[in-house]
Amino acid sequence: MIFRQLFDHASSTYTYLLARRVGGEALIIDPVKEQLPQYLTLIEQLGVKLVKAIDTHTHADHITALGELRDRTGCVTVMGEHTKAECVSMHVREDDIIDVDGIKLRALYTPGHTDESFSFVLDPRRPQAVFTGDVLLIRGSGRTDFQNGDPEKSWDSIVNKLFRLPDETLVYPAHDYKGWTVSSIGEERRFNPRLAGKSREEYVRIMRELKLPDPRLMDVAIPANLACGQPR
Repeated sequence: MIFRQLFDHASSTYTYLLARRVGGEALIIDPVKEQLPQYLTLIEQLGVKLVKAIDTHTHADHITALGELRDRTGCVTVMGEHTKAECVSMHVREDDIIDVDGIKLRALYTPGHTDESFSFVLDPRRPQAVFTGDVLLIRGSGRTDFQNGDPEKSWDSIVNKLFRLPDETLVYPAHDYKGWTVSSIGEERRFNPRLAGKSREEYVRIMRELKLPDPRLMDVAIPANLACGQPR
């Protein structure tokens, strides 16, 4: 399998490109508009055909490349069923399977960071990895104080859904701010400082006391991303 983890330094965003084989079909998760030339170059060099472009949620810190990728490659844009983005071609629900040339992703509804966040489990019969968007980060979790975020729903999504995956399942988030590239469900259950040994009440209190500034691009990114990163 082809697996590439790409990074946007300005927003600390990870983007993932997956394909079964050189010359086959591919999918991309959480692409950033500013990195579009990099994605198109990689797609060309690998000789793959991009057929699905997925956003785990409506991002507030960067503009998505979904619309540009759709226009340049003819791929299908994908988000969860609760998104308000008007330009998405395919909406997934809990337990839907996205199948691209034998690469299977199971959709998990994991609200908390936003009210429409989804995670995606690679190879759901024997989970190899999960792409968690912003709900579960490496040794952290996504903030819950805008876009209808909710710390109690975040706890439920992480503890009652993601943490029920096998310990060896690799965790690939949409962001990291410390230089970590991958974790695992077992590591996060044991070592995530916001979750390990904490009760639901303690987690909710931690999240409500973060008092973080708004993302720098939030007022621009959210409206743009509701249009898949393109002018209305």
